[in-house]
Amino acid sequence: MHAQDPTLLYWILGFALFGSLLSLGAGAGYLLLSPGLRQRTVAHLISFATGTLLGVTFMDLLPEALELHEEQGPHSIMMTVLFGICLFFVLEKALIWRHAHQVDGHGHAMHGIKPVGPLVIVGDTFHNFLDGVLLTAVFVTDFELGVVAGLAMITHEIPQELGDFAIMLDSGFSRLRTFIWNGLSSLAMVFGALLAWWNVALLEQYLAYVIAFTAASFIYIAVADLIPSLHRGVKLHETLAQLAFILAGILLIGLFHAH
Repeated sequence: MHAQDPTLLYWILGFALFGSLLSLGAGAGYLLLSPGLRQRTVAHLISFATGTLLGVTFMDLLPEALELHEEQGPHSIMMTVLFGICLFFVLEKALIWRHAHQVDGHGHAMHGIKPVGPLVIVGDTFHNFLDGVLLTAVFVTDFELGVVAGLAMITHEIPQELGDFAIMLDSGFSRLRTFIWNGLSSLAMVFGALLAWWNVALLEQYLAYVIAFTAASFIYIAVADLIPSLHRGVKLHETLAQLAFILAGILLIGLFHAH
């Protein structure tokens, strides 16, 4: 499966870098908005991010992991997801102990950095790494399909990055730290693409488990952190707006799969 043409590697890295820079630029534009405007839009972006995380998980990641692991059966993939959710629970507890000066009755930080911010970085880093691996895998299989897949990844990364920026700001990160951490996380896509180029055969053995672990991180973030944060808006119009943006995020992922 590994191709030796260096020109192909330039195309792969070009798409990976362009996607990272474009999504990071969109996030930087969001940081330039006034605090009041960011405050009014944060719930919408978090809702949208929730929809994209759930959509990617159940329409993309889990089906892909199960398909790759079809011969061995679904049990080990589901156990990986379960293990990942438990691991992220422990990780969140560790972050609460590390960053929170006080913790409320629900286990959420009342001061300092909310744990959802670092969890988003961890989950997004895995996702970016996976995107790089899949980008290389598609390109070395079919060049034209690689171009289409690369464009789809870029289009998907922009709204997801905006959601990540909103979540991190809401969790207590400064604008500078938000930008720096997202910039570092986006480089995982380039690293994943290079690693896959150097040794596709090795990664193929574990790719299903990497995908399943990424799915676990997205499920935990969406269900344990993002959705509970949306319950702060209890008015009917707030709830309807949140539901609309969640469904919009899911629909966006569904549109990618329709093509």
